[in-house]
Amino acid sequence: MNIKTLSLLLMMGVPATIWAQRPAVSKTSAKNPIIAGQFTADPTARVFDGKVYLYPSHDIPAPPGQRQDWFCMADYHVFSSDNLVDWKDHGVIVTQNKVPWVRPDSYSMWAPDCVCKNGKYYFYFPSAPNGGQRGFAIGVAVADRPEGPFICEKEPIPGVNGIDPCVLMDDDGKQYIYWSGMGIRGAQLQDNMRQLAGQSKVMEGLPEGFKEGPFAFKRNGKYYLTFPWVRKENGTETLAYAMSDNPLGPFEFKGIFMAESPTGCWTNHHSFVEFKGQWYLFYHHNDYSPSMDKRRSARIDKVTFNADGTIKEIFPTLHGVGITDATARIDVDRYSEASSGVTAQLLDTLDTFRGWEVRLPGKGSWLRYDDVDFGSLGNAYLTASVKAEDNSTIVIRENGPKGKIIAKSDIVCKRQMGQRTIDMSGRWTAITAMLDNLPKGVANLYITCEGAPVSIDWIQFKNRPKYFDYTSGVASRPDEQGFIRHWLVLEPIDKPNRSNTVFTDSYLRENLGQEYYKGQFTQLPKNGQKVKVGKQTLQWHAVESANYNVKLFRLAEELKKQVYGVLFLATTIIDAPEDIENVRLAVGSNSASQWWLNGEEVLMLSGDRRMVKDDAASGRLTLKKGRNILRGAIINGPGMSDFCVRFLDEKGSPVTNITINDK
Repeated sequence: MNIKTLSLLLMMGVPATIWAQRPAVSKTSAKNPIIAGQFTADPTARVFDGKVYLYPSHDIPAPPGQRQDWFCMADYHVFSSDNLVDWKDHGVIVTQNKVPWVRPDSYSMWAPDCVCKNGKYYFYFPSAPNGGQRGFAIGVAVADRPEGPFICEKEPIPGVNGIDPCVLMDDDGKQYIYWSGMGIRGAQLQDNMRQLAGQSKVMEGLPEGFKEGPFAFKRNGKYYLTFPWVRKENGTETLAYAMSDNPLGPFEFKGIFMAESPTGCWTNHHSFVEFKGQWYLFYHHNDYSPSMDKRRSARIDKVTFNADGTIKEIFPTLHGVGITDATARIDVDRYSEASSGVTAQLLDTLDTFRGWEVRLPGKGSWLRYDDVDFGSLGNAYLTASVKAEDNSTIVIRENGPKGKIIAKSDIVCKRQMGQRTIDMSGRWTAITAMLDNLPKGVANLYITCEGAPVSIDWIQFKNRPKYFDYTSGVASRPDEQGFIRHWLVLEPIDKPNRSNTVFTDSYLRENLGQEYYKGQFTQLPKNGQKVKVGKQTLQWHAVESANYNVKLFRLAEELKKQVYGVLFLATTIIDAPEDIENVRLAVGSNSASQWWLNGEEVLMLSGDRRMVKDDAASGRLTLKKGRNILRGAIINGPGMSDFCVRFLDEKGSPVTNITINDK
């Protein structure tokens, strides 16, 4: 194992059933669909209080007794987001068997809408009514907040028979409702938002053919009526639109702005919203249910308009919209562009909400994932979930398949663990890689394959915990438990050892007690001092450990130095206010170490061991009044070096009345 591949672990997990209700996950990456864990069809998006609220319908598998190949919807959820990436599920706001006018167990809670007037939120939804009436009615639920709780009116809106309501709030304070029923119809609403202000009418100027799901909005003084439309016999739905100078038309048909689904999903249903100066289209597709197009999931893509106000055609993307924080888990299967042969497939066909994996077919293949924000990263590293049949390499680059390297990691399929060879080929593996030249701000990432074919589930950049402060000349005290955290540490000396079992007393005295550079035992090192050790030029660093145990391997990582098969030298200065007699040096170290106080060897920890507090203790010592010099040498083979040091008095209590310095 080398510095670029710090760990190689199996990823274990038990898939849940596809129908489990899972909350929307925070810190997600930008992707389509936008919500996993449940189906979210017919998404209506509205902006309230600086956030986008999403009111979709909720496809579920049909229970026994219901038509199994048809739409089945029992309730509504509402979601919110302030960045179009992270979505919060506020839970169920309306459910079929708690609406007074809805026929129980009718499973017909189809496409809804929600608008705000005078501080009240009006949620409009269709369903099958009680009393033997055929078709659909449209009702209203009212709340004081966009996420509810909503109180349903006892009766549906009189004179409205149909589905897919949409309400337009005009600039002059009037409001209009549109729905599908014997064509697309519209009418003005009374100020109470619960009744029509006059007779409804069919919207004129629309094309022949099946139409439903109207969504109306106003932009630059023009009224847009948009709708799913089947433009050819037995075809799937496009998204089309017409424009007018009046809210109820007549309209002039302008054409389609999204073509039929390339995979044959029969329906599409949508809404437009302007958020922070950008227009977006919310729509749905059966991504999480490829074999059943009556279970759909919400997507988002950007909208642009021509100079004359017409809508430019919108092409569905996997990436969707929004900027992904680099610390989020990035689903690179939702890529923005890819080289020839790159494919994505479901991780688990029985649990589709687990998402997809993407396969890079071999050396030179790549994918691009746009808009990753690196502003929150500092001392960071890369993790990824990958699998390969043969050893391979993936490289993360910036702004091009041959661009600047950010991270590079080997995928090792066959590993030697002692006397055993473990074959990891074809298994999901967690890899970790060092980072170089982190992008500044928002960047487009290119994930490239530079070896055998490889599949990737996700990548993620993580900030390391702060293990050290780099300080010099500032005195400190031991912590409450007496552990000394302030040290001068030399960058690691190359000392290859395949095993820790060779760390016998004789080996350690020969290798830890030797002089690696002139003046090592006679001169105090200084922060920033460089010394020559063989062919290595190494530097001393004054550090204050954030932990009681000084994690030398983390220091090596931060300094981008070798972690394994190395020897560390550590020195600290202990100022005692008076002679402190009969103390013992208590040490724990991962792997072997040797310790000297004022030039005399006082303790050795030999063999293959783990870091344990007070793992070994010296004989009785005296910390003399004034300056005392404590030196240590810590060696490892394949393990990760760290140590902890403190002095204990005769009662076993920590010595804390000392001062620690580095010069």
